[in-house]
Amino acid sequence: MSEFTINFEPLGLRGKCKNNESLLECARRSGVGINSICGGTGACHACRVQVLSGTVSRPSTVEYKVFTSKELKEGWRLACQTYPISDCKITVPADSMTTSQRLQVEGLEKKVSPELPFQVYHVKIAPPSLETPVADADRLIQALNNQHRLRCTSVDIDTLRDIPGQLRSWNWESQVVVRNKEVVTILYQKSRQLGLAIDLGTTKIAAYLIDMNSGQTLAARGIMNPQINYGEDIISRINKVIKSSEAAVVMQRLTLDAINELSADLCAAAGARPEEILETVVVGNTAMHHLFLRLPVKQLAFSPFVPAVSLALEVRARDLGLNIAPGAYVYLMPNIAGFVGADHVSMLLATDAWKAKETTIALDIGTNTEVSLIYGGKITTTSCASGPAFEGGHIKHGMRAAAGAIERLRIDGDKVQYQTINGGPPVGICGSGILDALAQLYQANIIDNSGRIIDSHPRVRVHKGQREFVLVSEEERNGKPAITITQHDVRELQLAKAAIRTGIQILLDISLCSEDDIKQVIIAGAFGSYINIDSAVAIGMMPSLPLNRFQQVGNAAGMGARLALISTRSRAKAQAIASRVKYVELASSPEFNKVFVQANYLGPYQITNK
Repeated sequence: MSEFTINFEPLGLRGKCKNNESLLECARRSGVGINSICGGTGACHACRVQVLSGTVSRPSTVEYKVFTSKELKEGWRLACQTYPISDCKITVPADSMTTSQRLQVEGLEKKVSPELPFQVYHVKIAPPSLETPVADADRLIQALNNQHRLRCTSVDIDTLRDIPGQLRSWNWESQVVVRNKEVVTILYQKSRQLGLAIDLGTTKIAAYLIDMNSGQTLAARGIMNPQINYGEDIISRINKVIKSSEAAVVMQRLTLDAINELSADLCAAAGARPEEILETVVVGNTAMHHLFLRLPVKQLAFSPFVPAVSLALEVRARDLGLNIAPGAYVYLMPNIAGFVGADHVSMLLATDAWKAKETTIALDIGTNTEVSLIYGGKITTTSCASGPAFEGGHIKHGMRAAAGAIERLRIDGDKVQYQTINGGPPVGICGSGILDALAQLYQANIIDNSGRIIDSHPRVRVHKGQREFVLVSEEERNGKPAITITQHDVRELQLAKAAIRTGIQILLDISLCSEDDIKQVIIAGAFGSYINIDSAVAIGMMPSLPLNRFQQVGNAAGMGARLALISTRSRAKAQAIASRVKYVELASSPEFNKVFVQANYLGPYQITNK
C-alpha cells in the first residue's frame, strides 16, 4: 500500500498519509489539530488548508462551491475533501487550527539582528598584592577599559557588593556586562546572556525567555493575571486603586510575584538561572503599565483620560522588585493614550502594520480592544471597551479556552454540531465558540437582526423566565445541566460586538474611507487568534470583506516585546510609531451614538433610519 509524506506548516509536523486517506484523516493521526465540526463531510467548511507543493485529488463539488477559481489555483482546499497523490507540503491557517494547536504557533518569531542595549566583555584581572593593593572594583574597571578600549566609569551598587567574592571564586576571570558606561553585573565566564519579554495583559501574562545573542526563544509560558481578583476589567481595578492606596501596592506586588514566578519557571525549563537575565521588556495597556510601576491612575478614569507618562521608560529591575541580574534594567515601551498602551505599539511594530502602503485595519482584541487605521501614511487609533463577553465573562456557560470548552459550533437543522478543546465532553463554551453560536443563531433565523431569540426552534425554551437556546441538552450530557445561550448572553455579545465595530467604523468615517478601501485586516490578541472570521463577518463585527484580506497573527504584542528586547533599533521604531499616532476618543465623536446603535444590529453594518 502506497504512503505519502505530508509536511504540515507552520507547525513543523510531518505525517504519513495512507492510500485513499484524506488530509484531515492524516492530520488527526499525526497530531495536527484541524477544525472539523461536521466530522469530515465537507458541510462545515472549517478545515481549509493550502497545498503549497505536491499533487492532490481534483476539487470536489463542495469545494467548487466554497472556493473561487482563483483560490483553487492558489491551492486552497478542504482537508476532508482532499486526497494526496504524492508527497505534499500543506499550510494550515490559524483559523483552521484547534485552540491547542494555535497556542503552538502563537510564538512565531520575526527575525531581527540583535542590537543589544548592553555589551558583554571577557575580562581577566591580575589579583591584588601588597605591591598593588588596588580596590577590586577599581581593578575591574581598569582591566575592562584597558583590554577593550572602553571608558566605563561606574559599577552598579548591588553588583559592587558581589564583586569581591565572585572575582575570587572565579579566579579573577569573568564576563562583564556594561550598559551606558556602567558595569551592571558580572557573570561566570560560561554563563549565558538572557532576556525576558513580558506581555502584561489585563487577563493574562505571557512571558518569553530569550537568548540575547541569537534572538531565539528558549522557553515561553502564560498565566492568568492575578489582578483579576480586583476586577475583570481595567475600570474596576482603577476604581479599587482610587478608593484605596493599599490596593495599588497589593496589585503591583501580585504582578511582580507572578513575573518572578514565571522567570524562575522559564529559567528552570531552559536550564538557566534568573541572574543570567540581563534585560527585561514589558508591554501592556496604559492602565497595566501604570499599575505595574505604581503610577497614579485616577486621571485615566476621568476626561480627558490622560496617562501620567507616554514616553518609553527604563527602570532598574531591583527598584521594582524583579529577581534578575543585580543591575539589570526593565524597558517599558511607549504608550499612546489613556486606553491605548505599549501593547498596541508593540503589535504595530511586530506586524509592520505601521508602514503599510495599502489601507489597513490593525486590531488587538481583548477586554479592551485597540484599533488602528493606517491610511494615506497616517495612523489613527482608538480604543473600545469590548468587555469580557468574548472571553467567556458574563456569559451563563462561558469559560476560558480550556479542555472541554466548545470552541467551534454549527447548527444543522435541529442538531448542534460542536468541537471541544482536546476533544473531551463539553463543560462550557469559550470565546470562539460563543462567536460561532451567535453567528449560527443569526444565520439560521433563530435570532433576528435585533438579537431577539425567536420562539420557532425545537431547541428554544424558556428557563426561569428567560428564553434560551440549548446547545447541549441535559440528556446529551447524561443528566448534567444543559449548556445554553440565553437572551441575556446574546445582549452581552451584541454590546461587545458593537463596541469593536463602532471603533472600526468611526475611524473609517473620520478618514473618509469605506469598507471597500480596506485591503488588509490584521487581528491580534488571544481571542483574535481563535475566532472564526466567517462568524465575525456574518454578525457584522468585522467589515464585509473577502476572507483572504484577514490575517490572524496571535500574540503580536509579545512578539513586539521580543523585538524590542534584543534590538535598540526596534525600540527607536516603537517610539517613532507612538509619536505618529493620532488618537481618537470614541465618546467625543458626534456620530458615536448613531454608529453604536446601528452596530448593535446583527448582520453587515449599514447606516439606517432605525
